[in-house]
Amino acid sequence: MPIEHVQLRDGEVFMVGTAHVSKNSVEEVRSTIRDMKPDAVAVELCQARFDVMKNPKAWQDKDIIKVIREKKAGFLMANLVMASFQRRIGEKFGVKPGDEMRAAIDEAQANGIEVVLVDRSVQITLARAWRGLSFWEKMKLLYGAMMSIFEVEELQEKDIEKLKETDALTAAVEEMARHAPTIKKVLIDERDTYMARKIADIPARKVVAVVGAGHMKGIMGQIEHPVEDLSVLEEVPPKKEGFMKWLFPLLIGTLVVSGFFFGGSTQGYDMIKWWVVVTMVCTALATILALAHPLTVLVAALVSPLTTLHPALASGWFAGLSEAYLKKPKVSDFETIHDDILKVRGWWRNPITRILLVVMFSNLGSTVGVFIATPILAKIMLSG
Repeated sequence: MPIEHVQLRDGEVFMVGTAHVSKNSVEEVRSTIRDMKPDAVAVELCQARFDVMKNPKAWQDKDIIKVIREKKAGFLMANLVMASFQRRIGEKFGVKPGDEMRAAIDEAQANGIEVVLVDRSVQITLARAWRGLSFWEKMKLLYGAMMSIFEVEELQEKDIEKLKETDALTAAVEEMARHAPTIKKVLIDERDTYMARKIADIPARKVVAVVGAGHMKGIMGQIEHPVEDLSVLEEVPPKKEGFMKWLFPLLIGTLVVSGFFFGGSTQGYDMIKWWVVVTMVCTALATILALAHPLTVLVAALVSPLTTLHPALASGWFAGLSEAYLKKPKVSDFETIHDDILKVRGWWRNPITRILLVVMFSNLGSTVGVFIATPILAKIMLSG
């Protein structure tokens, strides 16, 4: 297990790099704290993640309808898929994700050592990452996360130990960052900067800091001269506004108007018909794949011709709310969600994750419909 030592002006820090699903990491974290006898133990957790670790049943308080209304279904689903990936590895090798952080906290508290949470709020991190992604980057992220579910069986225990060079989460993030550079910047680089400052600010002579191995290099490169102000990294950027989001709807509108102007009412209505039929069919088929209620399928299909032309709307938003109202989740569904996401079919069986799938599939179907319908409209106009 990699351990780095750095001497600061007012104390010293022993940085312990771990794999988040490694049994050896758990044992080595405990022994390091015992041997070093530090004045404080810093852990790669924020308050929200710490609370969930202490209260695993916090899922019962999640309001799925509120999640959909606030348009957070996408990164909630991505977060669940990542949790599934780590839990499946942990199940295979007999360790829960985050056990090394639990071990650090338990060992510190058992010996009267102060525990310091040094990571940035997970809500801020996810919001900054999500707001910074384009639509296609979001789709690539979700696709990459979903594919990770099928790759776990190929991993051996020696592969998990190799992940200490980066750690499981960082390795997955860096793979996704090839398609979405914002992901690495927000999830890795910014948090390195944030944690370096937080660790350097701990008023203790000797500190043991337990972090994912993938953060070691970034933190060590900044901890002696950390940034002065973290407020910029704690801000959630506003949603992107402006004319560009209306450019595509304007293009479609121009095509249809041109059809009426140059080809007459028959051609114009023909273009509208094809737009409506293609977007509705594609959205309906995709929503059916999520095993949505028939009324939800109907809702998604009916709204798709309009939502595809309005940047602030999405068929998945309407479909998700419909599904949530028609099949209201029970407390027991939240209690079993972590077990259900360990299997592919569990995503469809659990009403919570099925609602998220309805949102994602409906949006994806609408997007496919747009890409099929647009060239059809252009062809009709040119042939007139």
